[in-house]
Amino acid sequence: MKYSWQIKHYNELTINEFHDLLALRINVFVVEQNCPYSELDGKDKKSYHAIGRDGMGNIIATARILPAGISYPEVSIGRVVSSSQLRGEGLGHLIMKECHAFIEDEFGVETSIRLSAQKHLVKFYGQHAYVSTGKEYLEDGIPHVEMLKK
Repeated sequence: MKYSWQIKHYNELTINEFHDLLALRINVFVVEQNCPYSELDGKDKKSYHAIGRDGMGNIIATARILPAGISYPEVSIGRVVSSSQLRGEGLGHLIMKECHAFIEDEFGVETSIRLSAQKHLVKFYGQHAYVSTGKEYLEDGIPHVEMLKK
């Protein structure tokens, strides 16, 4: 299947795009993972949003890129998610590649990136050169690990 990718600042998103990326995030993080939490944390307005679409234009993957100083002192990536129907197709790796290319262009080659990974995804993020900072914690009842890419 052919996918298309784009990254937009919140101010550039259409109402329908924001609705659809929130719907995807809620379907996975709240419904699928049975983890009720407030998805709207105010950070989306300050972020860039990576959007993956299928051949029909449907949003099938997304992540948000937060400039330094919003979640961490470094630039950070969060809310990385793909549609449950397409898991195993490599969308997670593709969206991380898109995020890294954007961060390099927007913030510079030497930019460190921090993220909060669900513990079962440490190996996945390790494939993208992230290493654990040693900080582990529960977030919304799910074990997480703070990871850094230098």
